[in-house]
Amino acid sequence: MRIVVTGGATGLGKSLAIKWAEKNEKIKICIADVNSERGNETVHELTSLGADAFFISCDITSDTDVGKLASTLRTKWEGVDYVFNNAGVATGGSLLDETLEQWQWVCDINMLGMVRVSRAFLPMMKTQGHGYFVNIASQAGLTPIPYMGSYNAMKAAVVAFSETIKLELAPDNINVSVVCPSFFKTNLDESMRSSNPASHTMLKKLFAKADLSKEDVANIVYEQVMAKRFLILTHKLGKQAYLLKKLLPSKRYINMMLSKTKAMKKAMAKQSA
Repeated sequence: MRIVVTGGATGLGKSLAIKWAEKNEKIKICIADVNSERGNETVHELTSLGADAFFISCDITSDTDVGKLASTLRTKWEGVDYVFNNAGVATGGSLLDETLEQWQWVCDINMLGMVRVSRAFLPMMKTQGHGYFVNIASQAGLTPIPYMGSYNAMKAAVVAFSETIKLELAPDNINVSVVCPSFFKTNLDESMRSSNPASHTMLKKLFAKADLSKEDVANIVYEQVMAKRFLILTHKLGKQAYLLKKLLPSKRYINMMLSKTKAMKKAMAKQSA
């Protein structure tokens, strides 16, 4: 088995790589990340588990880097079985808080980065006659919360993109899963961009209060990918929220969310003060 994990040096990407290494003998793992120090540390951990692992520096906003990643694995492995489109960043703020530059930044990483990587590896998968894309989205892409407009929009785009290529690539024996976790204990807040300090504080509290760890999420993802489930919801409350949105009359659902928005706005105003 040959897998590549973008953003695999830390957080959920690292936990996914470790989980696959624990579950599969003679596995080959490529950690693609911009952080070489953390990336090499992760490779050391994977190697200690018996994996044949290596690190490659890759900025998924760079066509050159992504092309080099794909060509390296084509030469080294002659193909790839799983591509984990995991690399991502966080953004926050109201519509007026978030600049267009911030929208472009998160789009280039969270959405277009995934498109670049998928396009780079698709010809390889078609040639070998199989493959699997595991795209990391977010609960925010299904049930958005206020003050995270650009992040919500990009993760919703990831869900739509994943469904599209799931249908397109099925005839080529290429599978797709999209993972939509809610908040879990990870380091995503390190990449957080927002001009509003209250957004930083709010997100840090949500991460800190999370009931699942990144290892818990990775375990759920492994089980669901092995079952070839398309939409992977990792959190119980996330599943409930998704069902409520689907089943409740839209007016009732919006009113319910408006009450939560008022509470969030009040809390953020208090933090700003």
